[in-house]
Amino acid sequence: MDTDNLSNETYEAILTEAENFDSDLTLQFGVLSNSCKDEYEYIEKATKLINKIKKLGEEGLSDIFSGSIPEIDELHETLDQILDNIEKVNKIPFSKRHFDY
Repeated sequence: MDTDNLSNETYEAILTEAENFDSDLTLQFGVLSNSCKDEYEYIEKATKLINKIKKLGEEGLSDIFSGSIPEIDELHETLDQILDNIEKVNKIPFSKRHFDY
């Protein structure tokens, strides 16, 4: 699956929010879509990725952020915001979500 196949709501909730923080974080969520068959799986894997990132130490974060680790509190705030956004998207019936394709 490609990120272009995501609903506008999911794209904005995850990818746009990540991009507002750091393009390296966006890349993580973008690459994730390649291993998903649909939006439901993408949201599930994005949630797991967030929980994994929140547990990473300096070495793991350095790998994700190309050696330039962001402020941890700000990163966690962004990840929490993405989780909140995901909760809101999950409340929207799939048939009511908007797609560009």
